[in-house]
This record gives sequence, structure tokens and C-alpha cells, in this order.
Amino acid sequence: MKSTKTMIAAAIVAVGTLLTAGSALAQAKEQFFPLLSYRTGPYAPNGTPWANGKQDYLKMINARDGGVNGVKLTFEECETGYATDRGVECYERLKSRPGVALFDPQATGITFALTEKAPVDKVALLTLGYGLSVAQDGLAFKWNFPLMGSYWTGADILIQHLGKENGGLDKLKGKKITLVYHDSPFGKEPIPLLQERAKMHGFDLQLLPVTAPGVEQKATWLQVRQQRPDYVLLWGWGVMNSTALKEAQATGYPREKMYGVWWAGAEPDVRDVGAGAKGYHALALNGSGQQPKVMQDILKFVHEKGQGTGPKDEVGQVLYTRGAIIQMLSVEAVRKAQERFGKGKVMTGEQVRWGLENLNLDQKRLDALGFGGVMRPMQTTCADHMGSTWARVQTWDGAKWNIGNDWYQADEAVLKPMVKSGAAKYLADKKTQARPASDCNS
Repeated sequence: MKSTKTMIAAAIVAVGTLLTAGSALAQAKEQFFPLLSYRTGPYAPNGTPWANGKQDYLKMINARDGGVNGVKLTFEECETGYATDRGVECYERLKSRPGVALFDPQATGITFALTEKAPVDKVALLTLGYGLSVAQDGLAFKWNFPLMGSYWTGADILIQHLGKENGGLDKLKGKKITLVYHDSPFGKEPIPLLQERAKMHGFDLQLLPVTAPGVEQKATWLQVRQQRPDYVLLWGWGVMNSTALKEAQATGYPREKMYGVWWAGAEPDVRDVGAGAKGYHALALNGSGQQPKVMQDILKFVHEKGQGTGPKDEVGQVLYTRGAIIQMLSVEAVRKAQERFGKGKVMTGEQVRWGLENLNLDQKRLDALGFGGVMRPMQTTCADHMGSTWARVQTWDGAKWNIGNDWYQADEAVLKPMVKSGAAKYLADKKTQARPASDCNS
């Protein structure tokens, strides 16, 4: 009897071991993407399509391709409400999950809070079109990746465009340009670049902060009416953008003299204003619409199977597309890392960071991924964690966005010295040093 019990116990242990091994094997084939999001609060109308695009892209890659070289992509959302403290809580809760790839904080304030944590935890921060502008310097910021642009590149492009509209940057001398901005790290980020451009070209820069979330702006637009600037730059997010356009209409400020950052140039920003926003301009970091192949694949492999995260007609909208781009770059970082560290294997946070630093998406690759016409080619390096600094200007015609044909590239002669000095100051303040050249292949 004792022998029988022993054999049964041994069998149970053996089965348990097999189950544990099987579970570990399953985990070993899953790359985890923590998705910080905000589907509640005043920023939800903008945060929701962004988050939906990210989820749907991951679902599409799993359904169409079976993941990345056999590695399934998993994810979990964590609601931040755009609040920095909640964002940090989400990060702390999800950072230790098996197979975690990287974090997209989805907010500049959260990015600021995580920038010192990421090197300790060895997980990269992907901040496409937002975050710390100085983080373009990959030697100073090993773990930050402001891919495709920063608030400095966006502000620089807007000034270039205004110069072109006036017949040359020298024609901006004596002009009044007002920045109406979200009073947060996000809204304050473009100020140094605009101040530098103001010194260079002699325009008068006026700064008007708006208290978050931006639902009350009457006093701000009374100041705009009194000062009568030649142009207003809108650095808003969420409900602040539509409120600004409504107040501009109420005070009679011409919408054709208003230019928004790429986070103030999506459907939720203008939909409720409609014809009242006609003539308003904003930067376009990416194309939109359901025509691109990637959107057709999402419709086919996700929405037609009833697996869409949001409504079908949202697919291809500006922020939805941006979410898909962010997730595509994340997935391609994993794919790139597998080329070096093991095809078909789950990558560590450090390996994915290397993948982000070695992205090379030429036109042929973008076309193959279905993103032809959606974005420009980009290539990152150890020194350059941005990879691309191009954008266009789009205009709202009362019913839809019309993107201009001209691509603008941020002027590196202006930006590089600012990035270099800003990065050096950051390192000095934190009492740390830049990466040595020998670290560039790590």
C-alpha cells in the first residue's frame, strides 16, 4: 500500500512538473505589450482611438501572421486617465510581467516620471511624437525613443511653414505669434524652440497657458482678442482643442490663422465644431484613411471577424492610425531584435531596446508592412533615437482634413545644438554620464 501511494504521489509530481513546464513553454512564446491608456476623463475622446489602433494592430499580427516568427503577441491595458501618478502605478504593476517588450507611456508627464526608472528596470520608453525633445540624443538617453518627432521638431516645422506663407522667415520680423498651450510638461515643451526661433527671426512670442483640462478658456481668448496676434499656435490635447476652436469662433479670431500641433489635429478636435473650425490648420505626423493596406488588413483579419476593439468606421482615423504606427514600430523592434538574438524567441526589454535603436524602415519595407503613404521612411541609430523629423500641414475644410503635399523637415542646424546642450544639462543635473561609443552595439 505504501508503495502504491508513493507511486501515485510520484505520478502527481511528474504531471505537475509537465504542466509547469508546459506553462513555462507557453509563456516563453509570448511577447507582452503593456498598454497604458485613458478611456475615461476629458482626454478620452482622443485617447480611445489611439488605444484602439494599438490593440487592433496586435490582434491583426496574431491573426494574419501568427505573431512574430511564431511568438504570440499578448497585451493588457491599464487605465491612467492621463494622470502621472496613475501612469506610474500602471508601469510598476506591469513592468515585471514575463516577456514585457517596452512601454508607450501615452503622456509626456508620465514619460518624465518614468525616464529615470527605465534604465534601472531595463525597459525602453517609446514616445512617438511626444515626450522629452532632448531624448533624441541616444547617447544621453539610452532608453528613450521619441520616434518620428518631438515638440521641438513640430514647433520648428510650424515656424518654417509660417515663414513660407509670408515669403521667407525674414518676413516674420515684427509679427506677433501667440502660443496657447496646455499648462503641463506637454504644453511647455515647445517653448525653448519657439524662443530660439523668435530670437533668430525677430517675431514677438506671447505665451498663454491654459489650466488643464482646458474646458475654461474665455479669459485666454479675451487676451488673444486684445493682443490681436498674427498667428496662434495651439498646443492642446483632448477637450482643450475643441474648446479653443469654439472660443476662437466666439471671439472672432480667424481659424485660418490658427495652427495646432499634431495632437491637436484629429477628428475629435474638430468634429463637434464642424464648419466653425473651417480653415484651421494642424501638423500631420501621419496620413489617415482606410485605403492603406494595413487598414484593409485590420478590417479583414480583425473587424470582419468581430474582434475589433472599437467601431469599424474609426479604423483609419488620424489617432487610430497613429496608434497602429506606434504598435507597428514596437513589433518591428521585436522582429529586429530577433534577427540578432534569436528568431522565434521572446525578447527581453534590453534586446527590444536594441531593436528600437536599429530600426531601418525604408520605403520598400513600409510598403510591405502596408504603411506606404502613411508615413515616411525612418532609421534610428545609437546617436539618433528619433529616426525621422518630417511632418506636413493639414487643413480642416469643415467636414474633413486635407493634407498638404509639402513635407517639412525640422532644421537640424537649429535643433542639434539645442538637443546637445539640453542633453548635457540633463546629465549634469542627474549627475550621470553619456554612453561611451563602445556601448552602441549593446
